[in-house]
Amino acid sequence: MANMKNADKYKRGYYMPPEECLDWAKKEYIDHAPSWCSVDLRDGNQALIIPMSLDEKLEFYKKLLEIGFKEIEIGFPAASETEYEFCRTLIENNMIPKDVRIQVLTQSREHIIKKTFEAIKGCDNAIVHLYNSTSVAQREQVFRKSKEEIIEIAVSGAKLCKKYRDEMGMNNVIFEYSPESFTGTEPEFALEICNAVIDVWQPTPEQPVIMNLPVTVEMSLPHVYAQQIEYMCKHLNCRENVIVSLHPHNDRGCGVADSELGLLAGADRIEGTCFGNGERTGNVDIVTLALNMFTHGVDPKLDFSDMPSLVEVYERVTRMNVNMRSPYAGELVFAAFSGSHQDAIAKGMKWREEKNLHQWTVPYLPIDPHDVGREYDGDVIRINSQSGKGGIGFLLQKQYGYTLPKKMAEDFGYAVKSVSDHKHAELQPAEIYDIFKARYLNKTAPCEVTQAHYVQNEDGTITAKITAVNKADNTRTSCEANGNGRLNGVANALKAMLKIDFTLETYEEHALERHSNSEAVSYISVVMNGKTYWGAGRHSDIIVSGVRALVSAINNALS
Repeated sequence: MANMKNADKYKRGYYMPPEECLDWAKKEYIDHAPSWCSVDLRDGNQALIIPMSLDEKLEFYKKLLEIGFKEIEIGFPAASETEYEFCRTLIENNMIPKDVRIQVLTQSREHIIKKTFEAIKGCDNAIVHLYNSTSVAQREQVFRKSKEEIIEIAVSGAKLCKKYRDEMGMNNVIFEYSPESFTGTEPEFALEICNAVIDVWQPTPEQPVIMNLPVTVEMSLPHVYAQQIEYMCKHLNCRENVIVSLHPHNDRGCGVADSELGLLAGADRIEGTCFGNGERTGNVDIVTLALNMFTHGVDPKLDFSDMPSLVEVYERVTRMNVNMRSPYAGELVFAAFSGSHQDAIAKGMKWREEKNLHQWTVPYLPIDPHDVGREYDGDVIRINSQSGKGGIGFLLQKQYGYTLPKKMAEDFGYAVKSVSDHKHAELQPAEIYDIFKARYLNKTAPCEVTQAHYVQNEDGTITAKITAVNKADNTRTSCEANGNGRLNGVANALKAMLKIDFTLETYEEHALERHSNSEAVSYISVVMNGKTYWGAGRHSDIIVSGVRALVSAINNALS
């Protein structure tokens, strides 16, 4: 049996709260949106191979405002001139709306705190985010300091923040504190250090403080983080004036789950990035988190209705790619290649139309693609060798207006799958339409009816007089025959002219709604020598379209 070596070198580096904290487990879903803070321009930017330029940051900042973020962490202005300049550009050019706060990060060191306040001078709409690391590993290995010394770092930084705010008269600036590496910190100690900072800042309803409890490195299952958050929420000083914030990373691939359970546990706010960019495996993906709420009928208070535009800006300015399978945003997340999936989606769409439903219950699609700016045509149904007749027929109908009879759709489906299998490639809608036209539509070889005239007989029958050209030898022949209708008369004339026998089995027609010139399309199957052949005809005259469909089916039988 294969096994992984060295499992014994790892230990669980997280700590459970000292009391049971399971109230969150009784809740079914998140019933309201949290406060959102985008950290794309700071945490996301510092994780890029090539950090964004000033112009790129400005463009992304404007996009974040458009989406509806009211809090945006714009950088670490004391860390680099680019970040300092970006901060000053926003302030000096009045680019911060009155209902939006920029957030700046600072370590708990006096010269850094001082420069941070200089960077935000003239901006009351700001959050100063103070942090220092508190985990056992950081205390022992990096700082080699006691708990008391770590608390002193946080408290001294909190006092300096308060001092510079007061000296500069920036009364509307609010504070945020992060015990960095919270998930590797004993909950009792995390509570102690957070309460020590709260006691310095003395939050009020008018000037709350943010306690940010980050999953700096993901160490546990999400339910453990939820218990840690619930413990903190129950025991923080001045809880009514404290905004509990989460900043989950995704080292174990559970960033979204951590956030969702943390919100159930009492958190009020989320820091994350669009599409989850960030250090190592990234931050929590705000797009996924927000739209998960949306699929439960909760307005996330962020507007992702033009997802393609957001993806385009994000990929261009960050030089990162949104994965094809990234929830809600990836190129393939609404795509169905499987025949059974395509069939269920097509029937679900038809059901909604028939019932005129507002409620979204389409199989395999947890969200309506239109709600995020995606189209059904080409986005939902994608055609390859695994596709089924339902999906192929759905695409042909949605893109080009043709509604094939059930048996014809099956015949066409096999033809399309064969082409895709031979090419070993996905087929685009135009390619599928080309296959349809070549196989069925208005076929004129080996036989083409160039003229048809009809006489109404006294007994109610129709005499059809036709002229046809045999493309094999370019001979022209005329013939007439009676029938119980025009199409039947043409069929009998063709039998006599071509010396063949067949049975006209299926005839369906409809208006080609996608065309403004009111064309009609007809579908016909004929049975010859025990085998079924299909044809389609299109013309502004329904009689002509029927004749063309009949001739197309006969030509398929003769080919």
